[in-house]
Amino acid sequence: MGAILWFLLLLSTSAETTFFARRYPLLIGLNAIIALALVALVGWQLTSLWREHRAKVFGARLKLRLTLMFGLVAVVPGALVYGVSVQFVTRSIESWFDVRVEKALEAGLNLGRTALDSLLADLTAKAQSSALDLSSLSENARRSALLRLRERSGVENAALFSLGGQLITHSSEDIGNIMPRLPTPAQLKQARSARGLSWVDGDGGKDLVLRVLVPVAGLGVFEEPRILQFTHPVPSALGQNAESVQGVYRDYQELQLARKGLTSLYALTLTLTVLVALFGAFALAFFLARRLSAPLSILDEGTRAVAQGDFSPRQAVYSRDELGILTQSFNRMTAQLEEARRETERHRAEVESARAYLESILANLSAGVLVFDRSYTLRTVNEGALTILDDSFDGLIGISVDAWTRQAALGACIRHNFEQNEAPEWQAQLELERTNGMPQILVLRGSRLPEASGGGDVVVFDDVTKIVAAQRSAAWGEVARRLAHEIKNPLTPIQLSAERLQHKLADRLSNGDGEFLERSTQTIINQVRAMKHMVDDFRDYARLPAPALGVLDLNGLIREVLGLYETSRARIVTRLAEDLPPILGDATQLRQVIHNLLRNAEDALEGRDNPRIDIVTERLGRMARLLLADNGPGFQPEILPRVFEPYVTSKAKGTGLGLPIVKKIIDEHQGTITINNAPEGGARMDIRLPLVKEENHHVDHSGR
Repeated sequence: MGAILWFLLLLSTSAETTFFARRYPLLIGLNAIIALALVALVGWQLTSLWREHRAKVFGARLKLRLTLMFGLVAVVPGALVYGVSVQFVTRSIESWFDVRVEKALEAGLNLGRTALDSLLADLTAKAQSSALDLSSLSENARRSALLRLRERSGVENAALFSLGGQLITHSSEDIGNIMPRLPTPAQLKQARSARGLSWVDGDGGKDLVLRVLVPVAGLGVFEEPRILQFTHPVPSALGQNAESVQGVYRDYQELQLARKGLTSLYALTLTLTVLVALFGAFALAFFLARRLSAPLSILDEGTRAVAQGDFSPRQAVYSRDELGILTQSFNRMTAQLEEARRETERHRAEVESARAYLESILANLSAGVLVFDRSYTLRTVNEGALTILDDSFDGLIGISVDAWTRQAALGACIRHNFEQNEAPEWQAQLELERTNGMPQILVLRGSRLPEASGGGDVVVFDDVTKIVAAQRSAAWGEVARRLAHEIKNPLTPIQLSAERLQHKLADRLSNGDGEFLERSTQTIINQVRAMKHMVDDFRDYARLPAPALGVLDLNGLIREVLGLYETSRARIVTRLAEDLPPILGDATQLRQVIHNLLRNAEDALEGRDNPRIDIVTERLGRMARLLLADNGPGFQPEILPRVFEPYVTSKAKGTGLGLPIVKKIIDEHQGTITINNAPEGGARMDIRLPLVKEENHHVDHSGR
């Protein structure tokens, strides 16, 4: 404790001036308390040692001699170092501060600011020149000219905004940057009123970006002006150097403020340090002396015990000197007298350990294990079986499978396979219906127990529902890929042929034949387009790209998508958690998920009175929950268990690929989705997505 407090005292004195100003008196007091405690400890040790010497305790004179020798070795060098250190510190502090250093730091700060101002002025001139060129072009011409102006100016990003902040066109050096930095309404207003606005974006000198906003006059008198934005990154070396100089200058100023009291504080610190060190050295000397004389005390105690017939082992001293070897030999001699008892205890412990090991394996096995006697009465069930079947098996242990009220299908399958298979082992697959309407697929393996162990049967089973679902999804994906490939090839020639017939024969037919031809060819074209849309759905399901995961604001993404449903006939009610942490997801794919679920809900509410859609978000542990419910008719009971299978749909014109794509996206986000019918009516879509770990992340609240 003294060493830790001494270290904090030196640290606060030499580096952290703010911490020193608030905590230095406390640290001084604590070190003084430690010093007093060490004084009391040393006094108690010396008193105890003197009492042992007067009582002629074995080894007391040796401990007294060693304590005095170790204490003397510690005091003399400590006093010398203390005197030299105090003189050195008091005479050297004044040499720490130099006027030239302060001026150099100020010059470095001014140089950094001048460099940033120069870069900002150059970018402003380029933006004003480009704005002048754009003012003489029409709206459509500005879109194509922005790329040329950006490349001519050599900037990273160029964007054109309306006065309301709406992005009109954008050009970026980075192809992956699909959205520029958006100015605030206040910045747009200031740029228009002041004929331009420029500033530096960044945090602490890292990733600094130059931003310039200049107005672009309209081509006509009544045409609304535009705002041109140029952004360009500041060289990372310049930003880092500027931040480094500023940090050093700030530390130098703080150190200079504490200049007057440093001398006395260092002297007081060194005084307390040497006191703690010296008294600690005396305490340590007593401890070492006691440790060196311990083997002699152990031998003395051991010889007395052996003389009285006690052969139990003494305390061992593990050292390489002669005393350590002697005590170890003495212990080995006494240990041999207890060897028989230890051997018996060892065998008993091995038997108990083996039994505990087998019980641990059975309890922690992920597969389910059921053990029956010869009459198919359940004797043992492990935790894996309880987890897989979601059943506590209360009332089933000690009961024959024929009398099971719960898990009756499982019991019947087990008995049937044991009775019908003459082989000692068998394997079967069983599909169970669950309360949520989704089937659960189990693979069971049964085996006869040997008669030497009492006979009976054991059944081991695993839940392969997810594996089967993954195999089905992969198979449907292959079917979709091949179907899309085979269908899409002839669609374009069919459409082109229909359009060519309409173009060639429309002017040559009369008496209504031309109108009939137009309707027929238009029907072909419309149907070809519908088939192309279906082929695109097949392609999306078969070749869904891997998600580009990033930090994402789920509430912001929902609000963005709902902006497209302002004219929806259904009333959309949202309850979004205000403190919902960011999730880890792909904004594009999750936007597709929300669109698909909202479209399905609108289709289900078609023709119903008072249509309503509820959207709720909340945090559940390490997951974010998105709940979407409607008051429609819900899913048909025969469709609900297979709702995530491709081509399963109740829509007349649907392909049945929407929900499978949704589930595939959620699965690849390491999330879960469940769909069921609400008790009060309607469908409920419950989605769980993982949250970002508790770290500092930049969240894009627009959902992009």
